[in-house]
Amino acid sequence: MPHRAGNRAQHRAYIVGGGIAGLASAVYLIREAGLPGNNITLFNQESINGGALDGSGSAERGYLIRGGRMHEEHFVCEWDLLSGIPTLDDPSASITQEIFKFNTQVVSCSHSRLLRGGKKIDVSSYGLSKHDIFNLLRLNGTPEALLGAKTIDEWFTPEFFDTVFWHLWATTFAFQRWSSLAEMRRYALRFMHLLPGFNQLKGIMRTVYNQYDAVVLPIETWLRGQGVNFLMRAPVTDVEFDIGERAKRATAVHYLVSGVPQRIALGESDYLFVTLGSMVESAGIGSMTTAAPLLPRAPTGAWALWERIAAKDAAFGHPATFNGHVDKSKWMSFTVTLKDPTFFEHMERFTGNKAGTGGLVTITDSNWLMSVVLAHQPHFRNQPPDTFVFWGDGLLPDKPGNYVQKPMSSCNGAEILHELFSHLGIIEMMQPAMDKIVSCAPCMMPYIDSQFMPRTKGDRPLVIPDGAKNFAFLGQFVELERDCVFTVEYSVRTAQTAVFGLFGLEREVTPIYRGDHDIHVLIHALQALIR
Repeated sequence: MPHRAGNRAQHRAYIVGGGIAGLASAVYLIREAGLPGNNITLFNQESINGGALDGSGSAERGYLIRGGRMHEEHFVCEWDLLSGIPTLDDPSASITQEIFKFNTQVVSCSHSRLLRGGKKIDVSSYGLSKHDIFNLLRLNGTPEALLGAKTIDEWFTPEFFDTVFWHLWATTFAFQRWSSLAEMRRYALRFMHLLPGFNQLKGIMRTVYNQYDAVVLPIETWLRGQGVNFLMRAPVTDVEFDIGERAKRATAVHYLVSGVPQRIALGESDYLFVTLGSMVESAGIGSMTTAAPLLPRAPTGAWALWERIAAKDAAFGHPATFNGHVDKSKWMSFTVTLKDPTFFEHMERFTGNKAGTGGLVTITDSNWLMSVVLAHQPHFRNQPPDTFVFWGDGLLPDKPGNYVQKPMSSCNGAEILHELFSHLGIIEMMQPAMDKIVSCAPCMMPYIDSQFMPRTKGDRPLVIPDGAKNFAFLGQFVELERDCVFTVEYSVRTAQTAVFGLFGLEREVTPIYRGDHDIHVLIHALQALIR
């Protein structure tokens, strides 16, 4: 039953999690549901909002980006959210307008997407056999319900994983051979329209700065201006529920302030939105001289909370499906801060791309499956002109390096750079610039691929579980039909689904773009696969 707008002032909303799903929920509660900002409280176990959309540091100490999300034109929920948030540089322009304008000026078109032996690989053909193409088409035509918990390597032949297509696919989206086949199918359908230019990252959009500076900070600034209450370093440890045969209600929230337990009882007019799980929880950060540690699960973190919630009702999902396979869900990133342009100048000459236009450059013969990205500079709001920042990752961090002869997971920043520069054949070139490297910060993320773990129906709960009257679940570990996890779009769609559904709003959740229903998209995608 829709609430009358005049009654909204009596409602209070509590949001658990300061990632993009939680922030988006707060925006929609104000913008669509009509709640006053000071009636909304957001709990964050961290000291800074943004979740996986992060960016921190300084030119003196070095910068850190754990990871970066890519965007594209048809992320309709994300653009809807950001269309109502003004940029920090120009209050008359929205973030959506800023990003679209930026991407007309800095256009993605990689001229050097894959390397082998220090040389560019021709990626004009995806290198797929007729059997590979048949398997891809067969996957697209198989209902998700019939795939169960199958992995990608159970569907494709070993030869498929040596193709240009797989190297592009795995490194662009961070899929592994053992990832969920059902998730690969969703990606194949959802991003079919990108296939013709996928080999050059055409259609991939980037933000002006890192995603904390460009997206999170403007949203938080807007929310604080609306009066939203942010409780930082206040982990939620448990939620009480009244679970009946037909109705389920959240009745209380338990949280910590400076380690002291607190409890908020939820009244009849109160609502609760809980982010389940986290891709970046327990991220371990290293330095030029120390390796990034593999940290245990946080005792009061997002995973611990979901485990307590899941134990209360079978409809609340199965977190162990996602957080119980760290050996398969972890990989590493590294952020490099330099006070010398030598590396950037070399990569721009070698790749044929100015920084910001090329995206991922993947070294296919790297045992770590290492990639690097040179973003448009400056990549941070506080980054001075004489400082340069680039990001990289290794999807197979437990394999020994080709040059350092030990796993990436055991390497410090200096050793990771030695491996990278050796693959690129620029050790001697970079030697004079080594004392101008401020930092190379390795980052081990135990759960960064956890959302891709093979799953079956019920492992991810519905955003609004059956019978839920005043609560909803958010983030990457809830179930949305057809959309793709590991995207900002997915998180924002959960926020729309939660707010519009719980408040019975007339507005519908923004429909998913269905390129697989467009005959022109289908034809162009098939032509790309067989070229």
